[in-house]
Amino acid sequence: MDQDQSQVGSPVEGEGHAGATPPADPSQQSPEELRQGIAQTREELGDTVEALSAKTDFKAQAQARVDEAKERVSERKDEILGKARQATPQSASQGASQVAGKARQNPVPTAAIGAFVAGFVLGRLTSRGD
Repeated sequence: MDQDQSQVGSPVEGEGHAGATPPADPSQQSPEELRQGIAQTREELGDTVEALSAKTDFKAQAQARVDEAKERVSERKDEILGKARQATPQSASQGASQVAGKARQNPVPTAAIGAFVAGFVLGRLTSRGD
């Protein structure tokens, strides 16, 4: 380190913020120039404090990440549901119409299967009561 600890952070002549003029001798400045310099310094200090505050607000940063994750999940969910809706209605309605067509063509076997299922369910319900 070339600088003494007392010099760290102190302004060096000719350096400063972009657009800022090098500090002049305060005794040569008018009161209005001093006020403008103070106002500019306050504004810069306010911006600096705001930036530091945002960097150290871990709760807000975590909440922002959670919100981003929720948004990504929601978008992904909508994408998946859209694909499912595109694929399902046609295949489900085709399957239902095939089953209905087979039942109309063969009513006796369909009635026999229905009676078997009803008897099975009735038997299971009555055996649980014992």
